Amino acid sequence: MTVLLSCRAIKKDFGEVSVLKDVSLDIGIGERIGLVGNNGAGKTTLANIIFGSLEKDKGDIIWYQQGIKMGYLLQSTFYTSDTFNDMITSSGNKHNIGDFLEVSSHLGIENVHRWDTQRFSGLSGGEKTKLALANIWASKPGLLILDEPTNHLDFEGVQWLIEELKKYNGTIIIISHDRYFLDESVNRIVEIEDGAVNNYKGNYSFYRDEKKKRYESKLHEYMVQEKNKEKIAREIDNLKNWSAKAHKESRQKAKVVAGRKEHFRAKAKKKDKQVKSKIKKLEKIEIEGVKKPKTEQRINFAFNDTEKMGKRILEARDISKAYGDRVLFKDSSFYIKRGDRIGIFGCNGCGKTTLIKAIIGEEAVDSGKLFVSPSAKVSYLSQDVLDLDEGKTILELFDTLSKEKRSVARTLLANMGFDEEAINKSIKALSLGERTRIKIANLILNQNNVLILDEPTNHLDLHSREKLEETLEDYHGTILIVSHDRYMLERLCNRMLIFKDNMIQRIEYGLKEYLSKLNNNGNNKKTESEYNTKEEKLVIENRIAYLLGELSKYSPEDPEYIRLDLEFKELIKLKSK
Repeated sequence: MTVLLSCRAIKKDFGEVSVLKDVSLDIGIGERIGLVGNNGAGKTTLANIIFGSLEKDKGDIIWYQQGIKMGYLLQSTFYTSDTFNDMITSSGNKHNIGDFLEVSSHLGIENVHRWDTQRFSGLSGGEKTKLALANIWASKPGLLILDEPTNHLDFEGVQWLIEELKKYNGTIIIISHDRYFLDESVNRIVEIEDGAVNNYKGNYSFYRDEKKKRYESKLHEYMVQEKNKEKIAREIDNLKNWSAKAHKESRQKAKVVAGRKEHFRAKAKKKDKQVKSKIKKLEKIEIEGVKKPKTEQRINFAFNDTEKMGKRILEARDISKAYGDRVLFKDSSFYIKRGDRIGIFGCNGCGKTTLIKAIIGEEAVDSGKLFVSPSAKVSYLSQDVLDLDEGKTILELFDTLSKEKRSVARTLLANMGFDEEAINKSIKALSLGERTRIKIANLILNQNNVLILDEPTNHLDLHSREKLEETLEDYHGTILIVSHDRYMLERLCNRMLIFKDNMIQRIEYGLKEYLSKLNNNGNNKKTESEYNTKEEKLVIENRIAYLLGELSKYSPEDPEYIRLDLEFKELIKLKSK
């Protein structure tokens, strides 16, 4: 591997908080690296140091090739330009406008150069991310640094990016908590933990498996070492007893047996020397031995059971919404029942967040009727994590609660990884992931029976995502999730609201089956051949189960066994086909 750059003992502090303590790694030309770690571990800090927008406190960045053009997609990129020309000139990237328009078109954004001020002011989070990606991609960099590139991106945008990264010849550093995206786009994981880095040669799934194996191996070494320490400690206690006895004998018997004083003294000294040797051995293990492996940060999201409510939560009848000539959805009807787990899926800018705002009463539909049950107590988690009061500490955000609820809040915050010291940190000092966890804590305290989550895993680290999914699996209320995290939608949602062709349609199955049908048929309807295939497969499986029972009655030499075995093998082939 030809090395592009090396980080040597990089250190970075923010005030009294040491974020990067000793980061050393080599990055090769053409490598595809996924940079992972808990929220606040220092991933974005390291990316900024490599890019040159942040000064390190100590250490060296050594470049083995000069003049490498870098493209850096910042986390939570927002365009504030009023016109296309303003956006191009303010981006800082020099590129051909034709290349930019081509890339943005591939991402599903057409005719950007013709947009007016109103269109720019109404960009969705995904559209902003796509424009930022198009700007960077069109500049043709040799090193790409992408910080949470799939946040807000729709399915088509993520797929486009995955395919383009596979064709890209340069070096890639990706900071992401999107498990599907990491699996598809990187071949090495660099984890930042306790200010240093650990390397894993593989994608995200390999990293999770290998990290578990390393933890279990290290824990086994530690347990063996601790048993050895206990053994040495017992030996020290025994030697001390024998030494004390030898000293006592040297004083008592030396008076009785002439000339034996030195013998008993030498015996005592030998025991003392053995004791010192064992103590030194124990001290060496304490200093140089295997340290107890650190378990993953404990995060516990706990939504309370919800009270019973009416069966019908929401019903939409022929609803429509447009902004000027831009139609988001029209003539759409659907319903949501108590206990439904609904995934809301569609391309960027199709109106997903607008629908949520209509449900919670922040916007009105243009026509049609949107009924929300009076018994529905809705908690809403928005995409925006920058709306918390930065002048307050974490604890001060919950000051308005009753004394009893403040106590509950402290316990909840502790369960979510905020210890006594952390809850007194300023909101301004928190990472975006930590801010997301604070907003989820507030959501939990509301104890409502309908959760509406708009991109809930944006900014959350991998461990927190998995814990949130586990908690939502046990939640008994109604859930609506807008997300482009495929793993989350496939795990949690058994129904979908699909935004397609300016319509909203409810489907009675999850994302995985929807995408499969989309790929196989180009529509959502089951064809007659699909039904026939399933029916035939069921008949085959039933026959296989019967044959297994029959085969157990005969010995392998029996002619009936041979006949049944031949039929069994043919059915296995047919099932596979």
